[in-house]
Amino acid sequence: MIERLTSETRIHHADADTDLDGLFRSDVTSTHYLLFLMQAYGFEAPLESALAMTPKLDVLLDLKPRARAGFLAQDMMAMSLRPAEVTDLPLCFTIPQFRSIAEAMGWLYVAERTTLAHNVIRRHLMTRLPLEMEIASAYLSSYDGVVGKRWQELGTAFDEVAQHPAIADRMVQAAGEAFRARRSWLRHETVEQARSTG
Repeated sequence: MIERLTSETRIHHADADTDLDGLFRSDVTSTHYLLFLMQAYGFEAPLESALAMTPKLDVLLDLKPRARAGFLAQDMMAMSLRPAEVTDLPLCFTIPQFRSIAEAMGWLYVAERTTLAHNVIRRHLMTRLPLEMEIASAYLSSYDGVVGKRWQELGTAFDEVAQHPAIADRMVQAAGEAFRARRSWLRHETVEQARSTG
């Protein structure tokens, strides 16, 4: 099922990967990194809440080790944001209340896919922002040494859920919705941040 999701959502991958380009610029600053953390938090925190409220999803898949919003908050506070400022950050409210496990898992696929780039991002930023990586890399390092295991567990859960073609189709459709929602969120937040700092 992961192979099908990867194949049938490939149209969204270039945009999703482009959203990380700012971290790979040669003149990346701590401000760029903080904005990345803020944007990630704005999407992942409400998504984690929606996943946690999906009936029986936690029986199929342990969500606790996949929760990363707390690490994002920890990193932002290490970079001088106060707890109240983290609480006041804008959140992506286009994430729905999931009506099925299949729908939830389509969205989870999109969030988990980002972890595949975390190690590469962290290694790059260690050469550009060593101080920040020393004090504020809990999010990027949260899957260190276990990313392969997490993907294997995810694939097993996906295959267990997608026993019927209609369920598998819904999972793919939901993943497409999640990619579009995340892209729209990041574009909106980038514009808003540009306005607030311009």
